[in-house]
Amino acid sequence: MTNTPLAAPLPSPLEDGIHDLPSGKLAAIVTYLEMFERPAPRPAPERPGLALVHHEAPTLDWYRALYRRVGEDWLWFSRLYMADERLSAILTDPNVAIYSVHKDGQDLGLLELDFRDPDNTELAFFGLHKDLIGGGTGRWLMEQALDLAFARQIKRLFVHTCTLDSPQAVGFYIRSGFKPYGRAIEVMDDPRMNGGPIPESAASHIPLI
Repeated sequence: MTNTPLAAPLPSPLEDGIHDLPSGKLAAIVTYLEMFERPAPRPAPERPGLALVHHEAPTLDWYRALYRRVGEDWLWFSRLYMADERLSAILTDPNVAIYSVHKDGQDLGLLELDFRDPDNTELAFFGLHKDLIGGGTGRWLMEQALDLAFARQIKRLFVHTCTLDSPQAVGFYIRSGFKPYGRAIEVMDDPRMNGGPIPESAASHIPLI
């Protein structure tokens, strides 16, 4: 899940057909989803050994390490380019809630809820390390995320994902109760190239060009 706001309308319609990208560029289709009330809970399996831990004002090093651990192979990049001062302002904001999924002494999942706009709460980041994917852990984490979000008097919860993320992501969010409402195309520098913050070995399913 990248952290890009809903794109402004294109100045002119994008013509049908295939459009070449320069070397070193990536393009992704972003899907925006939302909900306005807590959906009926979905049964989630017991997850013995897992704990959801709240981190108030985490350090930059801890946060970036977890962000990489969870998102590097999906090319999560936005927080890696962000200046220390700007990222610190987000992490220390009392209206930004950051949690990790903790197992066997390690943080292996990231949940971030952004309550700074009380009318538009964002599920800013939601992801698990590959060792926790499968077996219902994602559903377990989503149920906790929805409980935490709607424990406050919010009007809307929204999230977005893109085609660089897991191919199961859109379907998972829809099954969790989100409704798609928008789509955009995001073009970006490949964060593995030209000295970017992600190693070339990441995201082997997306070839370097």
